Amino acid sequence: MSERLRVAAAQIAPVWLDREATLARVVETIDQAAVSGVELLAFGETLVPGYPFWVERTDGARFDDAFQKDLHAHYVDQAVCIETGQLDAVCEAARRNRMTVILGVVERPAERGDSVYASAVSISADGRIAACQRKLMPTHEERLVWATGDGHGLRTHRVGPFTVGALNCWENWMPLARASLQAQGEDLHVAIWPGSARLTRDITRYMALEGRSYVLSVSGLMRAEDWPQQLPHESRLRQAMGDMPWAPGGSCLAGPDGRWLIEPVEHESGVFMADIDPREVRRARRNFDPSGHYSRPDVFRLQVDRRRQRSAEFDD
Repeated sequence: MSERLRVAAAQIAPVWLDREATLARVVETIDQAAVSGVELLAFGETLVPGYPFWVERTDGARFDDAFQKDLHAHYVDQAVCIETGQLDAVCEAARRNRMTVILGVVERPAERGDSVYASAVSISADGRIAACQRKLMPTHEERLVWATGDGHGLRTHRVGPFTVGALNCWENWMPLARASLQAQGEDLHVAIWPGSARLTRDITRYMALEGRSYVLSVSGLMRAEDWPQQLPHESRLRQAMGDMPWAPGGSCLAGPDGRWLIEPVEHESGVFMADIDPREVRRARRNFDPSGHYSRPDVFRLQVDRRRQRSAEFDD
């Protein structure tokens, strides 16, 4: 039997700031990818309901501004609450297609008020949520929208012959975040991004060489036609956003020797797939194995707190 695994990047656009319409698009993409035999399918960062592109274009740091408050309130309203079942349709699509799905969402946890997080949700082929990594540190203007996450989702899980982990966007630049997954035997790393080969081109090959792993980088698209019918302050927002596209893609796949299996793809919607072979990981790790013979746990120690952050702990 072949050990190969068919993986794919779903480079699609959201129906911007519309959770239900975007989730329907995700489920449709999963079903379509299954026809081609895809066994692991990943989507871009915060695809559901979309990346907060407006912040840097509309003076997002202005304090107590009615325009910013209205957009933020709409964004929070369209975020995903996993506990109330808002990802159930995606989980069911994963289950019926026997496919692992990694989906970027804006998450609004039930126990954390109305704060939202950029989360990479890993859904196993049996429809179970295997991990939910809330972005450890939102980048620059993202901090005006997203709260800081925790280490609860720094977990790997088995997908066929591979051990898979996932990080959000610039989390991938954090050496210790990468090391925490490598220490759990990761040999297929999924990096999700809002969109741009500027973000994915160099780091994807670097992470592959560092981890002697396959690295699948998945980006989103954002174009004029991806606007929904109505948004708060729509005319002002359209004027401020300017030229399109804001997210041109850039999805790609590098092998454990750093060579491209899929070079960065921009300005194109689609499901870009490849078959990967764990024997190539073993070949690459003959010389360098970052969590095996080339690690020095007697010298370096990494301690990771994977407890989920909560506002209070109650003893009854």
